[in-house]
Amino acid sequence: MWFKGGKRPEMGLISSYRMRWRRRYWRARAFRRRRQLSVVHDRTRDIRPGAILAFSTVRNERIRLPFFLDYYRKMGVEQFLIVDNGSDDGTRQYLSDQPDVSVWTTTASYAKSAYGVDWLNWLMRLHAHRHWCLTVDIDEFLVYPFCDTRPLRALTDWLDASSIRSFGSMLLDMYPKGPLYAQPYREGQNPFDIAAWFDSGNYMIQKNSTYGNLWIQGGVRARKFFAGSPRKAPALNKVPLVKWRKEFVYISSTHALLPRGLNLTYDASGGEKTTGVLLHAKFLSLFVDRAAEEAKRSEHYRASDEYKVYADGIDADADLWCKWSERYINWRQLEILGLISKGNWA
Repeated sequence: MWFKGGKRPEMGLISSYRMRWRRRYWRARAFRRRRQLSVVHDRTRDIRPGAILAFSTVRNERIRLPFFLDYYRKMGVEQFLIVDNGSDDGTRQYLSDQPDVSVWTTTASYAKSAYGVDWLNWLMRLHAHRHWCLTVDIDEFLVYPFCDTRPLRALTDWLDASSIRSFGSMLLDMYPKGPLYAQPYREGQNPFDIAAWFDSGNYMIQKNSTYGNLWIQGGVRARKFFAGSPRKAPALNKVPLVKWRKEFVYISSTHALLPRGLNLTYDASGGEKTTGVLLHAKFLSLFVDRAAEEAKRSEHYRASDEYKVYADGIDADADLWCKWSERYINWRQLEILGLISKGNWA
C-alpha cells in the first residue's frame, strides 16, 4: 500500500538510517584529522556560557583580517576560532596577537580535509556545544534584517524564542564598477566601499532532495564565468548561523549540515522565514593573483576547476559591472529585491 507522497513508511526509516550513518562518517573524518591541527594560541578557556562564536579557515589573508574581525566584533561575536592553513604572509602571527582569537595551524591538504570542513567540525565538536556559531570565510559578511539597529544577539535570542536552530543566508557576490585593479584594496578598508555592486536577478533555485536544502546558483559568477554552463556555477546557498550541538556536522562547506532538519531554513508551505545574505567581497584587486595561485595549487573544489575558470577569464582590466548591476544600499533594499526576508521578526 502506498501512502501520501508516494513513499512507504519504511522508506523514510531507511533514509533516516542512512543519514545517521552519514553523520557518523563525517564525525569520524573530523576525529581522524584532529591530529593535523597544532595549537598556536588557545583562548577557548575564555569562552563564556552563551557566547556567540565565529569559526573560519584562512590562508594568506593578513590584509583582510582587520576589517573582518572588527565587523564581527561590532556585530556581537565574542570569540573567534580560526584554522590557519599554512600562511606565509603574517596571518598566523597577527591572529595569535588578537585577545579574542584562538588559532590552530596546519599544512595538511585543504582539499583532503573536505575544504576545511573536517578541521572546523572537530573544533566545533570540542568548543561550540550549545553556542550560536557563525561559520564564514574571511570574505563573507553577514547582513540580516534590522542589522543596522539590532546586534547579532537580538537575532539569536529571537531564534531561540522561536525554537529555530539555524539561519539561512544567500551568498551575494559583490564587485566594483570598472577594472579590478583600478581601486586597490587597503588593509582595514571596508571592502564594500570598492565592491559596491551586485546582480539583483538571474538566480536559479531548486531543492536538494537528499539533504532538503535549497540549491541556489546565479549572480555575477554565473553571468561572467559560467554563461555557457550556468548549472556548473558555484552554489550560493549557505547556513552560516547555527545553535550548535556536538553531534552536528557540516558536510559541504556551509551549504549543508546533518541532521537534515538544520537545512530547512525556508518555509516549505510557500511563506517566508527570516533569512539574511552574506555579502561576498571576493572580487577585489587581490583576486587576480589569488585566482592564478589557487588554480595552480588545485586545493579547491573539483581540483580547483572553478579557479581555473576565473584565472582564464579575469585579468587586472576585467570589469564585472553591467547595465543591470545594482548598487548596494542596505538590508531593506535587499528585502525589496527579494534577496532577504524578515519573515515573522518585526
